[in-house]
Amino acid sequence: MPPIVETAPVPPRGQRVQETIVQLRARILGGEWPVGSRIPTEPQLVTALGVGRNTIREAIRALVHAGVLERRQGSGTYVVSVDELAPVVARQLTDDRMTEVVEVRRALEVEAARLAALRRTPGDLAALSDALAAREAAWRGGRVNEFVVADAALHTTVVAAAHNGMLAELHASIGTAMRSTVAATMGEALVPERYVDHSRLVAAIRAGDPERAAIEAGAFLEPPPRP
Repeated sequence: MPPIVETAPVPPRGQRVQETIVQLRARILGGEWPVGSRIPTEPQLVTALGVGRNTIREAIRALVHAGVLERRQGSGTYVVSVDELAPVVARQLTDDRMTEVVEVRRALEVEAARLAALRRTPGDLAALSDALAAREAAWRGGRVNEFVVADAALHTTVVAAAHNGMLAELHASIGTAMRSTVAATMGEALVPERYVDHSRLVAAIRAGDPERAAIEAGAFLEPPPRP
């Protein structure tokens, strides 16, 4: 008589979806899929996580609804935030709160620049160089939308170089608001008087000078005077 093989109970569907959401979020928070990157395809996720397609679809749908992921027709699904706070911040963004956004950015990015100068790795420095080059190329090309994205990417790269997970999450939560303030400042065209050099900030981080890095980060994040 063949031996009896006991099989592990299959968890309920709802539980599998929740566990899959946790796994997806862990990969996002761990930096495997950074903000702005495209996540693997559905078949790849099925293989990687060992669950069915329907479970993957429901988990992704939940994260899209939460504002963590975004589906782009014909392109795939992208990470747009590391947490659910970003869409909440975005809903609060109005023209009369732009100054508050700049003040929050200053509070986060000045400290991020200081920490980045102390903690940056060779990989961080390479990423900063690439991000700065992309920002400069977008400016030279006069492409407003591309410049706004590239500028935000450079600031995000500085924050990443600080190697403080909570700081990175807080900064990511204002990503949409940050891009909106930059777009409002630039207007419909890139004109010389609106150009702000960021090379000195990158140089200070590269040199390992935390005080200079903090000063440079704060210099172009001074909020306009309140009426």
